[in-house]
Amino acid sequence: MSIPLVAIIGRPNVGKSTLFNRLTESRKSIVGDEPGITRDRIYGEVEWRAKTFALVDTGGIVPDDEAIIPANIFKQASHAIDQSQAIIWVVDARTGVTPLDEEISLFLRNIGKPVFIAANKAETKKVEEEAGEFYQFGFELIPVSAEHGNSVGELLDEVFDVLSFDEEALEDKQEEIKLAIIGRPNVGKSSLLNKILGEERVIVSPIAGTTRDAIDTELTVDGQKFILIDTAGIRRKGKTVEMAEKLSVIMARKALERADVAVMLIDAVEGVTNLDANIAGYAVESGCSVILAVNKWDALEEKETNTIYEFERELRRNMKFLDWSPIVMISALTGQRVTKILPLVVKANEARNLRLPTSKLNQFFEENISQPKGGGTPAPVKGGVSRLHVQYITQAGLRPPMFIIFTSGGGKAGLHFSYLRYIENRLREEFKFFATPLRLKERHKSKSGKR
Repeated sequence: MSIPLVAIIGRPNVGKSTLFNRLTESRKSIVGDEPGITRDRIYGEVEWRAKTFALVDTGGIVPDDEAIIPANIFKQASHAIDQSQAIIWVVDARTGVTPLDEEISLFLRNIGKPVFIAANKAETKKVEEEAGEFYQFGFELIPVSAEHGNSVGELLDEVFDVLSFDEEALEDKQEEIKLAIIGRPNVGKSSLLNKILGEERVIVSPIAGTTRDAIDTELTVDGQKFILIDTAGIRRKGKTVEMAEKLSVIMARKALERADVAVMLIDAVEGVTNLDANIAGYAVESGCSVILAVNKWDALEEKETNTIYEFERELRRNMKFLDWSPIVMISALTGQRVTKILPLVVKANEARNLRLPTSKLNQFFEENISQPKGGGTPAPVKGGVSRLHVQYITQAGLRPPMFIIFTSGGGKAGLHFSYLRYIENRLREEFKFFATPLRLKERHKSKSGKR
């Protein structure tokens, strides 16, 4: 990163995510009473004293726990600490010093970086005074209340003074592509992200629902900057029991709302499910371009041969609304065809940002839509009773491309969906709108001249 990085660490359930959200003025980290909700690294930015530094929220450190998730949390936290200029160590001022805090202090003494103890939950004078026992660890201590914002400015001042800012670093002006990796739980989203990045940036385990937050990770390939969003596994509403799993659905849909392109992962072994179609539908609703990636293809190839055409036919049948989306068969585990994904993403992003010159759009209208006055075939309408004439078409927006079709005539029912589909298909064929949805809107002018 071109800006300084600060890591937030601490044992589970001390308020790290609440402090992260307070400092970044966001709701990017999921907050709740259930310990261990944040499992991976969550990145955000903090603006303070007219400058910006990056902040990373880590999972609760449990160094002596050998379970898969806690062990990986400690690994992720260590990686974040290595990259950081300073550390904010969050402790619970109400609970006081615990054996795990003492263990963490030994770890932090050996890293050779500035450490600031944020004694959280110090809402009262009494708790603030009791927080003084954390001075024994030899680090700067600031009693705070992440929930209410008490003394957060003082904490930022202390951290800010030790950071090194590169005044000559120029901000990358190239437009970044926000890429969301989506799919139902345990289809390999985190494994795919790690394979693309070439490092273990996100925890991977065989436990469904491991990733609960939406994780942003920066990547630059051939001069193109990507922001990779590894979304939580989306569960069907009503079938998630844990609070964190319910929140993961909300976080995933929010991630899609800010993404440019979505890579929709489908499990080759389990096949296409209704939930897959629902999740892909979320991406289309949010206006994302979509790449269909069929994961674990290597496992399917070992069992059967000549299945690619059958699988693709079944996939298209279950996701007819994504007939414009390319399909790539991959293995996130072995890396098979994973290198094909980012070039497809770049191509899709170019298409969603394509603005057609008025001259080309007029020519398209004359060749495909125009209806001669006094003759010609009027456009079909809903119900098939009234007559409508398409006057002209104009492009009204990008990301995704939006077109407005102006009609006139006696009917108000609107153009028939089959005719709108015809126009959409012709636009795709003519202008190569690769892997991106198109929005078509109709504006009708009645005989009275009103729209």
